Amino acid sequence: MSIDTLNALRHDINEIDSDLLVLLAKRRRISHSVVEYKIANNKPIRDEAREQALLEKLINYGKSLGLDAYYINNVFQTILEDSVLNQQAMLQKNLNPEAMSETHRVAYLGGQGSYSQLACHKYFSRRPGKVIEMGCSSFEQITGKVESGQADFGLLPIENTSSGSINEVFDLLQHAQVSIVGEVTHSVEHCLLAMPGTELSHINKIFAHPQPFAQCSRFIQGLGDIQHETCDSTFHALQSAVETSNSAAIGSAQAGKNVGLEVVKSGLANQSENHSRFIVVARKPLQVSKQIPTKTSIIMATKQQAGSLADALMIFKHHQINLVKLESRPVPGNPWEEVFYVDLEANLDDLHVKQALEELKEHTQYTRVLGCYQSESLQAVSV
Repeated sequence: MSIDTLNALRHDINEIDSDLLVLLAKRRRISHSVVEYKIANNKPIRDEAREQALLEKLINYGKSLGLDAYYINNVFQTILEDSVLNQQAMLQKNLNPEAMSETHRVAYLGGQGSYSQLACHKYFSRRPGKVIEMGCSSFEQITGKVESGQADFGLLPIENTSSGSINEVFDLLQHAQVSIVGEVTHSVEHCLLAMPGTELSHINKIFAHPQPFAQCSRFIQGLGDIQHETCDSTFHALQSAVETSNSAAIGSAQAGKNVGLEVVKSGLANQSENHSRFIVVARKPLQVSKQIPTKTSIIMATKQQAGSLADALMIFKHHQINLVKLESRPVPGNPWEEVFYVDLEANLDDLHVKQALEELKEHTQYTRVLGCYQSESLQAVSV
């Protein structure tokens, strides 16, 4: 094959890719029209039976074209998820027009290339308006900017599939005067990053935020006697690696590229599937449509007597409310007392949810609703 033939083939591929983008944009525009019908007729945004039938039809047709089922399923699961989440965002915009301004000032941890910044882009890409980014050095600074009105929204990492819950954020939510108005999950791909030309054998110090250290603990242990220093953000870890000879940092490949670092080794996390869940906070709560999957997060302190927690949880069972997370945290200044952070698959506008929360007061010392928000954790349909 000559170079001219190869270039011609690449040109054909580029044209096909461009055509695919045009078709995807057209599909998204049509799905936006579909949501207008669903809003007017109070129909659920997601129709899982239709999704399953569509996937089965596409897989069968794809096989006749020589495409395998796994490939088709992966491609269209991504397309369907994009369609559903965009329709949900449109519905929320229609329900909360006052919260959808031309600009969104968003505070998050770190700087350019941090996982928080990438998650911010992912969440607000489905929402109209320009994003004004506000990198912060601590979680408290994020909530402080939201509380004072300097930021419209704050983005906080709440848990990770590898290292578990981020306790500092749970503790902050006990007293921060903010409401949870959204969530987003973002994949985390940790790399060891160093100045160009640096060999792994020459590295004697690694900088990272405590969470990446925890998520990459097996890799760190395998390095032997290498110093590791914690930083308050991945961005600061990257800067330290730039300024310190024979050192490295843990972060994303894009983050390293932004500051002049290159990948020494990738795939550092203990688990191959490593994802972080972030919550979006604002000063005021948002209304959430009953047409979309919804979560409600609360904090409760049970009475100091045997069976009080079990009695509280039985209320959710009685009202058929699914509990998807239960996290206990100590009460600062009160030894041996704890509060419980609870995530429910529930909408505050539902009568049975209001009744459950009212009954909960009888079995707790106090209960506080942290927020009711659109769930972005979509379960893919099986085919």
